[in-house]
Amino acid sequence: MRPGYKTHVSDEKKKKVEEFTKLLGDYPIIGVLNLENLPSQQLNIMRKQLREHGVLIKMAKQKLITLAIEKAKASKSNLEEIEQHMKGMPALLSTKENPFKLFKIIKKNKSKAPAKTGQILPADAKVSAGPTNFAPGPIISELAAFGIKTKVENGKLVIQEDTIIATEGTEIDDKLASMLLRLSIEPMEIGLDLIAIYENGIVFTKSVLDVDEDQFLADINNAARWALNLSVEVGYINPDNIKLLVVKAFTEGKGLAIEANIMCSATVKDLVGKAYSQMLSVKSTLGV
Repeated sequence: MRPGYKTHVSDEKKKKVEEFTKLLGDYPIIGVLNLENLPSQQLNIMRKQLREHGVLIKMAKQKLITLAIEKAKASKSNLEEIEQHMKGMPALLSTKENPFKLFKIIKKNKSKAPAKTGQILPADAKVSAGPTNFAPGPIISELAAFGIKTKVENGKLVIQEDTIIATEGTEIDDKLASMLLRLSIEPMEIGLDLIAIYENGIVFTKSVLDVDEDQFLADINNAARWALNLSVEVGYINPDNIKLLVVKAFTEGKGLAIEANIMCSATVKDLVGKAYSQMLSVKSTLGV
């Protein structure tokens, strides 16, 4: 506990520190979040979704969280390491969930949000063909300015074909932001910024936690296939390749026997066929 704790920390703040200290002690998995620039509506949605997975999110000033960490670190080795990952508007996430599974859950639980001026478009903004609620008027020329072709049907505008009105990486200006909003396109993704997770004295950063499962499984399959091919190529016998090695040995042995004209049950048909082909070749050469 820091000197002056009793003097400078109000009863309300002391209660908050005790609450965080208890969470740090009760839960084996502690995550550090940065809630800066995250709208409260999206935060409430995500907190509710994550609560179903046994995940709690608690917010406080960084100083109070640091005090709680200092009180709890006696019972958890290396807990103070998470302090260096706190930035922006910090919050702690407490759970008993596996860190990698937790990161996957958070990554999936992201909300769509409207674009704002100055933001960078994360992906192509595409308008699909079909009817709209727009009545004919100035909107026709506004849509045309973005390359959107329209026609009038039953008093409403209909977009004639799928159109990309802005590409990934475009900086959003006022006109584009307004058009995206009118077209009900929400290109931005808002989610929890999980900086790091603590478990059993180890701090995992998000660069470690963000595992592409499909790519990971593909890499494992490729490694297994390459290892199998290598073992067959060098003739290293094991339970996984024994059948392939037997087939390879038989095929190579048979090929050698045919080349050397060695007659056996496995080569008789091939040798007869070989002799017949050679006979036809001689016949053709002699013009018989």
